[in-house]
Amino acid sequence: MVFTADQITAFVGSLLWPLFRVAALLMVAPVFGAKVVPTRIRLGLSVAVTMVLIPLLPAAPAVAVFSVNALFIVAQQILVGAMLGFALQLVVSAVITGGQIIAMQMGLGFSAMVDPQNGAQTPVVSQFYLIIVTLTYLALGGHLVMFEVLLDSFNSVPVSTQGIHADSFWKLANWGGLVFSGAVGMALPAIASLLMVNIAFGVMTRAAPQLNIFAIGFPLTMMLGYMVVLVTLPGIVPHANLMFNDTYHLIRDLFNGGH
Repeated sequence: MVFTADQITAFVGSLLWPLFRVAALLMVAPVFGAKVVPTRIRLGLSVAVTMVLIPLLPAAPAVAVFSVNALFIVAQQILVGAMLGFALQLVVSAVITGGQIIAMQMGLGFSAMVDPQNGAQTPVVSQFYLIIVTLTYLALGGHLVMFEVLLDSFNSVPVSTQGIHADSFWKLANWGGLVFSGAVGMALPAIASLLMVNIAFGVMTRAAPQLNIFAIGFPLTMMLGYMVVLVTLPGIVPHANLMFNDTYHLIRDLFNGGH
């Protein structure tokens, strides 16, 4: 059995170019890109997902693997996959930021633990919200939608040396600001409630200066903060799911108009 150079180039290109895009996505995306997930697991999963997607992908360009054009294609695939994963990671960061705001308001800002998603110290309230949102994201098949969007990206932004339009980067940057404004919206009920509590403590201190407000204010604020978290918790998951859905629409818009 004899293989020509063109056949070998076509085979390697059909496997190698999509692999870079899939691997870049899984290295950055929520859940799969967490620090606790070993690199070998992510790499093996990238190969498995690529093998599943290959029959569904358009034909890869006939480009020599060891050439300048191949380097441009590799950079292009990594950029597309990283943009997709980064857009989803913004939602996770928004949830963490919303939990941090609530934790600071209720006096639990000092109570922190290692975030397995990013490998950094985050308040326990943020971890609580992150676990709930992550489990809901997986239960509703958000990761499957992510792979579906990834498959569509190969049709809207096929493997080539042409880059993504500069407007797509500006849209992604602007989307980051909108997502974090959503984090403030998620924490707004807790902010308003605990602000009223602090105002009441200020009035009490003004009316009765001999009252040791620090002795009763801190535990009372924390107790009321737990109550606010319990009351507002049912609205966290729909809010996060809405941000995920908007992110998927943004990604489709970026890729459809970014080629």
